[in-house]
Amino acid sequence: MILAVDVQYRETSATVAGVLFADWGDAQALASHAVVCDDVAEYVPGEFYRRELPCILRLLDTLAEVAIDCIAIDGYVWLGAERRPGLGAHLRDALCKRVPVVGIAKTYYAGTPAEAEVRRGGSDRPLYVSAAGMALDEARAAVARMSGSHRIPDLLKQVDRLARGLEAPAPRTPSR
Repeated sequence: MILAVDVQYRETSATVAGVLFADWGDAQALASHAVVCDDVAEYVPGEFYRRELPCILRLLDTLAEVAIDCIAIDGYVWLGAERRPGLGAHLRDALCKRVPVVGIAKTYYAGTPAEAEVRRGGSDRPLYVSAAGMALDEARAAVARMSGSHRIPDLLKQVDRLARGLEAPAPRTPSR
């Protein structure tokens, strides 16, 4: 099972959402979940993971009965050409490197190598893909074949809407 996650922040809380799907090319999620996290850490430049990681881990706690084979995050696994650990690398470490993490970022981070770019739907603007526990070429190919005719894959749009509260969760979670 693949889990795509996204977090939306409010003044003192955040909603972390996840959609589960079986294959990167799936058009529909098998289930979706959302959790509200109170007492979210302040944003610290260069340490974004300290704010977002606890929210993602809380969502994963609610999905303990689901066999997750890969997690797709809205962001980077590695930052820049020097490959400093980003949110995805910290998530993979928190999971004792048991689950591959694919970062799918919508905005360019300084120094991101050109081989991270994936163009979809005829858009001139790429997505930036990074990965840990999966080869970059495999991760890029997976993101390229995600369902949807636009730059942002349909399931990533769905998890974004869910985190923003624009869509209700549909918990039909497949178990292990």
